[in-house]
Amino acid sequence: MSTVRSASRQALDALREQEDSAFGGRVSADTLAKIADELYAIGQVLVAQPRLRRTLGDPATAPEARAGLLENLFGGKVGKPALELAKAAVALRWSSPWDLADALEGAGDDALFAAAAKSGVLERVEDELFRFERILDANGEAVGLLDEQTADVARRTQLLDTLVAGKVSPITLALLRHAIASQRKRSVILAVDDLLEKAAARQNRSVARVISATPLTDVQEQRLAAALTEIYGRAISVRSALDPSVQGGLVVRVGDEVIDGSIATRFAAARAALAG
Repeated sequence: MSTVRSASRQALDALREQEDSAFGGRVSADTLAKIADELYAIGQVLVAQPRLRRTLGDPATAPEARAGLLENLFGGKVGKPALELAKAAVALRWSSPWDLADALEGAGDDALFAAAAKSGVLERVEDELFRFERILDANGEAVGLLDEQTADVARRTQLLDTLVAGKVSPITLALLRHAIASQRKRSVILAVDDLLEKAAARQNRSVARVISATPLTDVQEQRLAAALTEIYGRAISVRSALDPSVQGGLVVRVGDEVIDGSIATRFAAARAALAG
């Protein structure tokens, strides 16, 4: 999602409060997955229909009128939980109609993460997203094909299924399928990065991606997580993967910050210094 301006930031905060109410309590994981599908569908209609998107996102129109229009369009076509959440979203003030469409799709992601939490698989989903991110890092051709907006969605989804089918949970697969199908997520790598941050934030922490030449032991991961937590002043969990090309040491990424202590990078710096 692009940089969020003030009105939309406030609207997102208000919408997340609504989500906490809608996704909590005794709502089952299956129901949350259905809500996610319906929120995705509503968001995609707004993306596809500019006039409707502008009307529903127009702050000059009374909030009740915007919510009423949405109910007229989707009442009876989606379940009550998704409809009420979408009505709450359109009644809020957004900086741009696009922010409203993005927020509805983001609420779909949040519903799936809530389903993962209910099912006790949230950490597994986070790990599967990280593993898929590593697959993409190693396969530029697949990234290009998945990002090709002119290609049929069914073909891109089929490629995704080839890469992950049977290897990830249904919730992870649903998140990735939407990331591929959405016209608002132009880069699958950035989409997965956003999903990873959401998964970590839902557990009140950030995630550190760690690449090493040899596997880290559980003790090493715990020590690294503790050190990073102290450095950043917030809880950090470690997701590690192997890459022999680093030739020793570690490459650690927390958000946009990269700490590169690999031998390969030091060699490259030394060669550059000699060449200079």
